[in-house]
Amino acid sequence: MTSEAEILTRVSSGVGIITLNRPKALHALNRAMCDAMIEALLAWREDEAVKSVLIDHSGERGFCAGGDIRMIAESGAGDASEAKAFFRTEYQLNHLLFDYPKPVTALVDGIVMGGGVGISEPATVRIATERTTYAMPETGIGLFPDVGGGWFLPRLPGQTGVWLALTGARLKAADTVFLGIHTHYLPTDALEAFRAILSADPAYPIDVADGLEDDPGEAPIEQHLEAIDRLFAFDTVEEIFAALEADGSEWALAQLAVLKTKSPQSLKVSLRQMRTGATLETFADNMAMEYALGGRVVRTHDFQEGVRAVIVDKDNAPKWSPADLSGVTDQTLDALFAPLPDDEAWTPLA
Repeated sequence: MTSEAEILTRVSSGVGIITLNRPKALHALNRAMCDAMIEALLAWREDEAVKSVLIDHSGERGFCAGGDIRMIAESGAGDASEAKAFFRTEYQLNHLLFDYPKPVTALVDGIVMGGGVGISEPATVRIATERTTYAMPETGIGLFPDVGGGWFLPRLPGQTGVWLALTGARLKAADTVFLGIHTHYLPTDALEAFRAILSADPAYPIDVADGLEDDPGEAPIEQHLEAIDRLFAFDTVEEIFAALEADGSEWALAQLAVLKTKSPQSLKVSLRQMRTGATLETFADNMAMEYALGGRVVRTHDFQEGVRAVIVDKDNAPKWSPADLSGVTDQTLDALFAPLPDDEAWTPLA
């Protein structure tokens, strides 16, 4: 492997190490990177010399800022075949990690959004640092929190996952550890010690993390939990808007102001995704739902417009269509969520 490879893999002292190595793009995932990770994980799955897996990244700017959104948008402007091929592979990687028979550790040191959440959230041990910033900001670009968001977010305490999905709120380590998004907090200067001890005890990363974990401090979100559970408990976005407005507190009105900047279609899609995902029995069922949904949403006006406004032109002034919630009908949602025919549906790797 040359240092230019976007994924570096090696086995060291019983640990299979996957290093994201696309620092200029904040390690945003493309299909080739997902394929490379799958190849390594499949090889190590049956290899008795590999006791656990560690996912980390080169550089200091972020763990993984998501997927290759420009490619997805360009594909979605056509027949979406490249976008769907990427989603199929990425979701197979997410599922492989979720069902992996050996412990997986993700060192979530820095920015983690979208696709980065998809490769860290299934891990057994998820380590946040003082540099961690977590978000699922998809409603701001006309998408929805995919890569397993429909499974993980509704299973966070109370309605916090719904709040995160709709607002795209950014959290630091104190909040992510408090909510269970990440399992441990280690300051960055403890990561080398973690690696060293893990190399001596590669089969039990959770014990290593337990021995080193530090206190990330008080969680700012804790004071808002009651409000989140009360105001985000509804099954329609209109009711959530009304509840926030009726509450009238500074915090509630701030959430409402944020929501009003998001794609109305994405808000309704994401809320239905959360409520549906909460009822599904397996992670694979969730990924099949998200795959059917993703292939359709990337072809919609709002995704194309969101990517233009936020990523291409960077004017941050998207013109959503429909422009308000009333224009997003149940029929529209039903069509976006319809299961795919068997020959097109997503399936996990064998």
